Amino acid sequence: MRAVVQRVSRASVKVEGQVTGAIERGLAILLGVGVRDAAEDAQYLADKITGLRIFNDDTGKMNLSLSDVGGEILSVSQFTLYGDCRKGRRPSYMEAAQPAVAQSLYEAFNSALRSKGITVATGIFGEHMMLEITNDGPVTILLDSSKNF
Repeated sequence: MRAVVQRVSRASVKVEGQVTGAIERGLAILLGVGVRDAAEDAQYLADKITGLRIFNDDTGKMNLSLSDVGGEILSVSQFTLYGDCRKGRRPSYMEAAQPAVAQSLYEAFNSALRSKGITVATGIFGEHMMLEITNDGPVTILLDSSKNF
């Protein structure tokens, strides 16, 4: 699994003009599921993300986690994180999981976050979505459950 994690002051997602998820202070997560991913990858990323110390403490140092600041998560599925652009100009998505598998693991990821007491807002899997993200910092972290980066 791959995740783009952004520290935000607010974020929302709309489907067909209707807000399906919105948060205030917290993290906006774009999550891609790969063909070799399993439930363990979802749990690994949920643990990693909730423990990331990327929120400022009283001295302005990034030393606090999402739980420390009472933050929320906006989680949005994004298969294009597995787009391979090494050849040609049109990305190949051969490494992205099939929709049924990806949806199941995306939901497992969100459940793992919620089991930690985190409020999780979402988009709608497989739909065209419009995101509004106010990146705070900016702080953007790339994660891969296979530890490729």
